[in-house]
Amino acid sequence: MVKFLDASDLHPESPENGAGGMRQNRCGSTCIQFSMSRQKDNGRSGADLAISVLDLVAMRPGEPAGNAIKRTVELARQVELWGYTRYWLAEHHSIAGLACSATAVLIGHVAGATERIRVGSGGVMLPNHAPLVVAEQFGTLEAMYPGRIDLGLGRAPGGDGYTMRALRRDLRQSGDDFPELLEELRTYLGAERPGQVVRAFPGQGSRVPITLLGSSVYSAQLAARLGLPFAFAAHFAPEYLLAAAELYRDRFQPSEELSEPYLMVGVQVIAAQTDAAALRLFTTPQQRFLRLIRNQAVELLPPVDSMEGLWTPMERAAVESRLGAAIVGSDATVQAGIEKLLSATGASELIVVTDTYDTVDRHESYRRVAGIAASLGEISKTLA
Repeated sequence: MVKFLDASDLHPESPENGAGGMRQNRCGSTCIQFSMSRQKDNGRSGADLAISVLDLVAMRPGEPAGNAIKRTVELARQVELWGYTRYWLAEHHSIAGLACSATAVLIGHVAGATERIRVGSGGVMLPNHAPLVVAEQFGTLEAMYPGRIDLGLGRAPGGDGYTMRALRRDLRQSGDDFPELLEELRTYLGAERPGQVVRAFPGQGSRVPITLLGSSVYSAQLAARLGLPFAFAAHFAPEYLLAAAELYRDRFQPSEELSEPYLMVGVQVIAAQTDAAALRLFTTPQQRFLRLIRNQAVELLPPVDSMEGLWTPMERAAVESRLGAAIVGSDATVQAGIEKLLSATGASELIVVTDTYDTVDRHESYRRVAGIAASLGEISKTLA
């Protein structure tokens, strides 16, 4: 049996979650601020940098879920034009303000509204589902949109204990059976094995690409052992990013899927004309995480001039620990932040999370990030 380290081996109060990243538990002042200065330079400066989107389908107060879903489709169409690699949708249950509970349904809707961009889950929380059902859902999506479907997998519940019970999960589950669930799922998506009794139709032989998601070292080790891509959720839990990235690279074993490590990093990014403008827009995700730690609805709220007076010192520390890897500012500031992140982690792909109240600001940020990524690629080619 393989012994996996978990976040609890490093810090007893840091349970792992999937890349979607909205948790209903509290994060106190013990959270450690993310610092890339701890990590050696891994030599990556932006050459062939892939950029993608993670969308939690955020709602505004009082609006129907259909409005948020329409904004998701509009954004997917735009980022496809701007050259983004993939568009991922999270899975969360019973969290007021998020319309991403039926992840597979949303993936089909977005894939049907776009032409080339890959569409997938960021991610499906596998312990919530029977592996056969996941294989059938994603096998069906792959049959409908060949070569465009991704299956990102996490091991967190995506909700609280009451929600776990409503999902018919065993409340005694700790996520330790995740490797077995994953192996069962891969059986249904891979080539049929001799003597295999249960098969997924559609699904069997589809080989839908799997990426493991996580916010601790656990899934990093598992992805490394299996030779799978790994996506770290630094957009809400940056503390273990550097440890997980290093562990993934050091322990990676080549597989049929990958000959070398492929690290993806989810990160909050807001790019605007000036640093001041971006920082003001950033108060929207700050308010969301403030409401999250207060166990309140997490709808998108309009930006404010200052967060002072809205949070206590302890709440501020908790929010800032969750958003410690965020890259916010003008094009120059964001480019410098991305370069630093790439140098620290050696990431091959950034999964960009941008939630602003105004749709125009959100689209403009993603457009600017696309331009920055292209510039980094040109700089790397010039230096090569």
